[in-house]
Amino acid sequence: MPEKELSDGTPDRCGLVIFGASGDLTRRKLLPALYNLFLDGLLPPAFGIVGFARSAFSREEFRVLARGAVDEFSRRRPADPQRWPEFEQMLHYQQGGYGDAESFRRLREVQTNLDRVHAGAGNWVYYLATPPSAYREIGQGLEQSGLACSRMDAKPWSRLVVEKPIGHDLSSARALNDALSAGCEESQTFRIDHYLGKETVQNILVLRFGNGIFEPLWNHHHIDHVQITVAETDGAGSRGGYYEEAGALRDMVQNHLFQLLCLVAMEPPHNLGADAIRDEKLQALESIRPIRPEELDRQVVRGQYAAGLVDGQPVKAYREEEKVARESVTETFVAMKVYLDNWRWSGVPFYLRTGKRLARRTAEIAIQFRKLPPILFNRNPARPLDPNVLSIRLQPNEGVSLQIGSKRPGPRAEVSTVKLDFGYHSVFPAGTPEAYERLLLDVMLGDATLFMRRDEVEAAWSFVTPILEGWTHSTPDDFPNYVAGSAGPARADELLVVDGRRWGRL
Repeated sequence: MPEKELSDGTPDRCGLVIFGASGDLTRRKLLPALYNLFLDGLLPPAFGIVGFARSAFSREEFRVLARGAVDEFSRRRPADPQRWPEFEQMLHYQQGGYGDAESFRRLREVQTNLDRVHAGAGNWVYYLATPPSAYREIGQGLEQSGLACSRMDAKPWSRLVVEKPIGHDLSSARALNDALSAGCEESQTFRIDHYLGKETVQNILVLRFGNGIFEPLWNHHHIDHVQITVAETDGAGSRGGYYEEAGALRDMVQNHLFQLLCLVAMEPPHNLGADAIRDEKLQALESIRPIRPEELDRQVVRGQYAAGLVDGQPVKAYREEEKVARESVTETFVAMKVYLDNWRWSGVPFYLRTGKRLARRTAEIAIQFRKLPPILFNRNPARPLDPNVLSIRLQPNEGVSLQIGSKRPGPRAEVSTVKLDFGYHSVFPAGTPEAYERLLLDVMLGDATLFMRRDEVEAAWSFVTPILEGWTHSTPDDFPNYVAGSAGPARADELLVVDGRRWGRL
């Protein structure tokens, strides 16, 4: 990742406009992240935050919303009564419509006034914390009002931040990227995948390229397979309407899981600059072998949860969730087997799985090394030794462990499997910044390393879209096909069993 750390410097003087300021993302993530950056002294001097939304809030009401958000969701909650008044003075609010020219004219007046009062130098970050359907209108409003400049090197500068999903298939992703590029060039556009802001995700490249013991083994000669799991115990809940349109493949695989795959599979970049790293991630994405239509059912498994027990509590089926069709065929689980057709990974399968209402909440990457030959300590075919596994735990209990064989105490040469384990919270008890803290700071610094480039997004959609199209011609007749609180559909196990492998336990 970049050579700098979070504490290495302060961005240029600038301000931030949050479109969708009354929404859940702003309340749960953005306002708490900004408050923690403020406490750490990482915000620019005289920073200004303008909330923009349709909701009829006054400035004071927006500040009350922000205080409640920080009290509930900040990692340093509740708000410090000694520091909060200073942070509160940064908060402003502008009611308006995303397609209303007059609203953008008033926003320009607010920004001009803040630049004058706070000496903001005219630099602004525009965060689109809205549904993607509003991106085009907001982009046009920024362009037509003259608020967004069209060059990264312009002075003053402007930067545009957008959340996933970037489209729902390849053609819509291209159309949305075209709309985003109308007023801003690619280098000004920051597409957030919050997984890339997690400290443990950033540590993947350090683990690979900052340690001499791993990279020489990081290839098909020594690695048997890779498993990437992101499991949730939560159901669709209040997001049923969104989930009906998205499903697990769009919501998780196309972005989060593929980004993790890229960091595991990419070649060493020639430097730690944003483009060098993203070039190598793109190469990894473009190396993924397309799944042929006749192979779809053998390489991809989809599922939907039924009622069951999670943490001992009864939960309802997906089809019983709010705003979900009673005969819905939306997938809440996906497992797939993919191959990368390049020299490093030839013949090594990558197994990906993600789902809702599973037995345990976890995000983990497991690198399983090849089995030992059947000699010496592994000569008994009835009791083969477990292979070595390097596990990277992204959440919860963040850390890294290495599974090795060790002699059991006693007169016999018996081997037991043990783990060498590093836990983030035991080594770094002060805690780590939340993902959005790192990502917001990087936007202000102009560092795009942890953000998805247009070609990455479209390469991922190029792989996923044929699967989505194949599913439209083959409606599942077994939904729901896994019980809430389980490890997912039985067919997901078969993906590995036919290869003589098995998933790590959930």
